[in-house]
Amino acid sequence: MKLDPKQQAWMTAPETAAVMGALGEARFVGGAVRNALLGREVADIDIATPLVPGDVIARLEAAGLKAAPTGIEHGTITAIAKGKPFEITTLRRDVATDGRHAVVAFSTDWKEDAARRDFTLNALYADREGNVFDYFGGIEDLKAGRVRFVGDAGQRIREDYLRILRLFRFHAWYGKGEVDAAAVKAAAAEKQGLAKLSGERVRAELLKLLAAENPIPMLRTMAAASILSEVLPGALSMPRLERLAEIDAANFFAPDALLRLAALLPGDAATAHTTADRLKLSNAERDRLADIAGATEKIVSYLSIREVRKFLYRLGIARFKDRVFLRWAEDTKASNAIQWRALLAMADAWTRPKFPLTGREVMAAGVPEGPLVGQILSEVEEWWVDSDFIDDEFSLAERLKAVVQATAY
Repeated sequence: MKLDPKQQAWMTAPETAAVMGALGEARFVGGAVRNALLGREVADIDIATPLVPGDVIARLEAAGLKAAPTGIEHGTITAIAKGKPFEITTLRRDVATDGRHAVVAFSTDWKEDAARRDFTLNALYADREGNVFDYFGGIEDLKAGRVRFVGDAGQRIREDYLRILRLFRFHAWYGKGEVDAAAVKAAAAEKQGLAKLSGERVRAELLKLLAAENPIPMLRTMAAASILSEVLPGALSMPRLERLAEIDAANFFAPDALLRLAALLPGDAATAHTTADRLKLSNAERDRLADIAGATEKIVSYLSIREVRKFLYRLGIARFKDRVFLRWAEDTKASNAIQWRALLAMADAWTRPKFPLTGREVMAAGVPEGPLVGQILSEVEEWWVDSDFIDDEFSLAERLKAVVQATAY
């Protein structure tokens, strides 16, 4: 099989040509080749070369390109060309592994390098002319939608326990039909090794799985093999997540992995915090997960426009939409879909009104500077929101006057 560089803009882009030209003997490897063969978008471009890291750096710098030693102990250098990163790794073989890290030795043997990769569909190489090199039947597996380990599944998993999660993630993205039974059996046998992995690595794989168009079959398989419980706590809500994925597919919504995680979790604050700790979520992700879990607002499909505006002002667009999506996923009445979509459309079109009063007007009404100013402002603002953001200076002035008088007594 051969790729046509004329049909692959990423292969002929000036920045790609600059990096490949500087290296000389080098091939594209992994995801870029896999996705190109499938006709899918190519985002990250990884490159393999028999050159040792020092020579890679020297050649890149001689060509005027920036070289960053991002993983030099494993033979990886990141080249930057026109602002785009290219990960370049020297051919290698594993000398020792512990399920998390590997000690490697550099090699000049392409097949030896391919033999240490996880799945056959990731052990594909292509040169600048588009010639594809396949040492373990990856092309046939790719055509068949078969995610198969290179070599013995158990051995490959013990080399890096993250491959358990990668098995299900890759099948969700590239597989067809049932996942390889031997691979699932090996994954289940080695599942306790997941505890050795860092939360950050588990988080990355889990969110990528959840971002697949339909992650449900793989999540159910993981649950049946007692693998999912190794990474997520609590009684999971698979039906709610399944419904959310159906909503995304039916409405062409882009999958939101963190929202899907929130849908999968049971919905209590304690589980949200436990999950955030276990997965080492960022502060923003942690806050969002906890906010969704702690939501108490009554969001229904038949909200009035006035109620929607009130919720949007108090919650903001993003938090309101999170609640709409999850309540929609819990709604068993399919005919309400039009109303749920209308709520999302209103949120997208909404512009936050500006509260017209400031502390200056409160003090002008006779309130001394201090905490009472903010308290009165908040009370008037609450009335203003409940009045559907009334745009009438006289009414606002009268309300301010009434609140000031009531506070004075």
